[in-house]
Amino acid sequence: MSGRQRQTVPVDVHLILRRETGAGPEVLVSRRAGAVYAAGLWHLPSGHLDGPHEDVVDALVREAREETGAVIDRADVRTAVTVHHRAPGGSARVGFFFEVRRWAGEPRVMEPDVCDAMTWVPLDALPAATVAYCRAGLDA
Repeated sequence: MSGRQRQTVPVDVHLILRRETGAGPEVLVSRRAGAVYAAGLWHLPSGHLDGPHEDVVDALVREAREETGAVIDRADVRTAVTVHHRAPGGSARVGFFFEVRRWAGEPRVMEPDVCDAMTWVPLDALPAATVAYCRAGLDA
């Protein structure tokens, strides 16, 4: 490895909770709030792995319940895309985006300290104020 240090990057999971309507597909987005990255911008429900032994699907199911109250069965989780993103400041991260079309419960704001709104939007008409990383995952 010629003395180089291995790169380590944060890993996060993103929930594309999708429903079909007469007007076309919609996805659930939440507006970030408080003292968090990208406060005021819209984003998919998302989060990080809880330790080295949690896999990405378990993390997604857990984050969905924690952030939206939606109960998701692992069998209903479909891989959508993986995004390796480098922020303008140079830091990199890897995001796993998963699509879910079946769940139990009505999604709602469960963590008001980091999310002040949640709504369904047309998949092809995301709010202008959407986190670029999230938009890249949905556009892929």
